[in-house]
Amino acid sequence: MAVIDVVRWAPQGDKTIYAWKFRERNRASNDGLNLSTYTQLIVQESQEAILFSKGQIIGKFGPGKHTLNTENLPLLRRLYGLPFGGKNPFTAEVWFVNKLQPYNIEWEIDRMDIHDVDYNTGIPLVANGLYGLKISDAERFLIKIVGARDEFDEIDLTEQFKGEFVTKTKSTLMQFMIQNKIGIKQISAHLDSISDHLRTIMLPFWENIGFELTKFYITSIQVDSSTEVGQRVQDAISRQSTQNIVGATYQQTQAFEIAKDAVNGMSNGSGGLLGAVVAANMMGGVGGAGGIMQPQYNQPTFNSNNGGMQGGNQQTPTLPREVYCSNCAKKFASNLKFCPFCGDEYCPCPKCGTDNDKSAKRCVSCGQTLMIEQSLCPNCNSSVPAGSGFCGNCGKPLAENKCTRCGAQLTPSIKFCPKCGQKNG
Repeated sequence: MAVIDVVRWAPQGDKTIYAWKFRERNRASNDGLNLSTYTQLIVQESQEAILFSKGQIIGKFGPGKHTLNTENLPLLRRLYGLPFGGKNPFTAEVWFVNKLQPYNIEWEIDRMDIHDVDYNTGIPLVANGLYGLKISDAERFLIKIVGARDEFDEIDLTEQFKGEFVTKTKSTLMQFMIQNKIGIKQISAHLDSISDHLRTIMLPFWENIGFELTKFYITSIQVDSSTEVGQRVQDAISRQSTQNIVGATYQQTQAFEIAKDAVNGMSNGSGGLLGAVVAANMMGGVGGAGGIMQPQYNQPTFNSNNGGMQGGNQQTPTLPREVYCSNCAKKFASNLKFCPFCGDEYCPCPKCGTDNDKSAKRCVSCGQTLMIEQSLCPNCNSSVPAGSGFCGNCGKPLAENKCTRCGAQLTPSIKFCPKCGQKNG
């Protein structure tokens, strides 16, 4: 083989190549090049060149034009016994490494089963995101990764590390969610912290093979709806969200669907007498008795004399029923003052016992008014419902006190009318 005078690499096309071994023209591969101490090595700005000879690295060169002589390759004298000066031939491999061009890689985890803390059940999840890499240590990269290849591109990178990357990412992600008790409801709010944690875990892995992890992001973590289990979980979450919004229980929703089917059967004649009986029972019966559309438990009423909760027609106290927490949507016994799952205070409707938010003005289930405007008794300063004629605490009549300008109802403690600003008295 002839001695090569110039060695350089000018990448062609859109393909991202991380490492490329110089080959003689018209030769697909070779074990070594015939170089000399007059050979010119040209390295571009984004590259680093590394020379191997007899299984050893004999030199590394950054951007610029270099003459391969015994001054910048002192190992040549020991390996080949080359003297100073003259055109001395030797055999070597020349690798060019792309160090500056980062590579953005999309990743995804197709399935991971985790016990969700929000719904207290196993849920299949999928996750995806993006990470960026660039070579930081060309020598380490070539020795540990490239091996016997003639070039190493982005496809080689993703195929070689996909399995290990996915396994490590999945394990770390699940541990983070379990240890920090993060459920599917709150997962979107923690994507940044999870991404930072995963990036910290993955850094040593990539540094060990000569890469710098320039970025790491998680785009989304969600229920895997491609599986039958995931579809059922997704449907259950959607139904629960709808029930929370409209204020209907699961039993009421199911009863309504059954009643609708029975009525449809009556309208087209296929229901017959049985359909009529079922539909009548759904709607409460002819005589006004409670039907299936009514919950299968006595709605609690609150006795104003003793503050106890009793069933509508029961003379003796009934066992506490289960209610849905207005904050976390989990069920708990109605005799508890606070939700045992999230600690939210139980604010029951005085008519049906449904738990409502403290700021709710009407019950989400039956529409009962919850918040009543209050005023102060001018005699004992006790709270009384607005518009009352007498104080429920001291029994004194509540004197009329109206604004002389606009006629608005005022209390003695008010110095100025809140509607028109007129001074009181």
